[in-house]
Amino acid sequence: MKIAVVGTGYVGLVTGTCFAETGNKVTCVDIDQEKVDKLSNGKITIYEPGLEKIFQRNLKEERLRFTTDLADGIRDAEIVFLALPTPPGEDGSADLKYVLGVAGEIGKLLNDYKVIINKSTVPVGTAKKVRDAIGQNYKGEYDVISNPEFLREGVAVEDFMKPDRVVIGTTSERARKVMSDLYAPFVRQGNPVIFMDEASAELTKYAANSFLATKISFMNEVARLCEKLGADVDMVRRGIGSDDRIGKRFLFPGIGYGGSCFPKDVQALVRSAHEANYDFRILEAVMAVNEDQKTFLIPKIKSHFEDNLIGKHFALWGLAFKPNTDDIREAPALYIIKALLGEGATVTVFDPEAMDNVQRIMGTTIEYAESQYDCLKDADALIIATEWNEFRTPDFDKIAGLLKDSVIFDGRNLFDLGEMQKLGFHYESIGRKPITL
Repeated sequence: MKIAVVGTGYVGLVTGTCFAETGNKVTCVDIDQEKVDKLSNGKITIYEPGLEKIFQRNLKEERLRFTTDLADGIRDAEIVFLALPTPPGEDGSADLKYVLGVAGEIGKLLNDYKVIINKSTVPVGTAKKVRDAIGQNYKGEYDVISNPEFLREGVAVEDFMKPDRVVIGTTSERARKVMSDLYAPFVRQGNPVIFMDEASAELTKYAANSFLATKISFMNEVARLCEKLGADVDMVRRGIGSDDRIGKRFLFPGIGYGGSCFPKDVQALVRSAHEANYDFRILEAVMAVNEDQKTFLIPKIKSHFEDNLIGKHFALWGLAFKPNTDDIREAPALYIIKALLGEGATVTVFDPEAMDNVQRIMGTTIEYAESQYDCLKDADALIIATEWNEFRTPDFDKIAGLLKDSVIFDGRNLFDLGEMQKLGFHYESIGRKPITL
């Protein structure tokens, strides 16, 4: 098939590359000439494990190309994906100006039947708005459908190539046949392609992410209670996670969720509920808990240093909102850093992939280390904010030798409490008994 993908951000680039990998001819369109030039010259613009290999292969085989010319991009395409930003407005609602702006332009360019697909996460009713925007300029046949993405950063290629389900919102039999053929190579093992109406598909994405965010905030609340009652949240997590009605995933306590999806999608669903004159009380609480959880370590740190962080120096491991990505959007680490700086402390950071992104927004207000151990030199304590695998089994003797004191504040519960006690660390984590020197 011939496919156009409008937008080469995270979703657009993964989508275009993975469709090319199954033999389709894909043209990706973006207004950013510099980005298009980089991609055309084989320089990938995001970090995502496994993506660069198939990106380079499909670029070489000329199944994948990039342009800033929308007319050129969609001219021969049978299918046009809209993978455009939908940033939250001040009221939490999704801003559709990019989606609707491109839809209007597409309407001016259409001259035959095409399937226009909302891949962006959009509120209920967007498919109709896109259809209307195109229809202002084109009176021929076309279909607008919703096909939300369920990609997890860090494993997005695997998620795309082997999806556990594909959700497609359309009432058009013609579009249904096109989409069935498009996704056939990805669901050969029998995972479902679920067809529904457009509004239900749009709501499905928000509901899925909001439910997962709710699980995270629930466990963070349980962790706080564990600390007050003397229980161990890891034991509680294993106890409830073995119930197949609950499941083991998204039950790990920590310093809150971040990234491009959960915060934005929860806000947008709450806003959609308000517009429908419904008070979504559970999600209001989820957002409040998560906002507070991002700096949950700060009171622990201040208490250890007798409520005075002026002149203290901290090492921080992990800047990305989760491991295996360079995405720092709404990353808890940034909230921790800003809180420490506000208390008069200084910070040196290390992250395997995200430091350039942080440096672009924080500049010289913090220091950047070349390795996880260089980060520790003369620090009063180590703070762990992201659970990268290389942080899980470090050289503890080296850590103790580089820090001023053997003090760790762990926002991801990476280490065993008994082991930390044997090693002689002051170790505080989330929802577990502190180990004190």
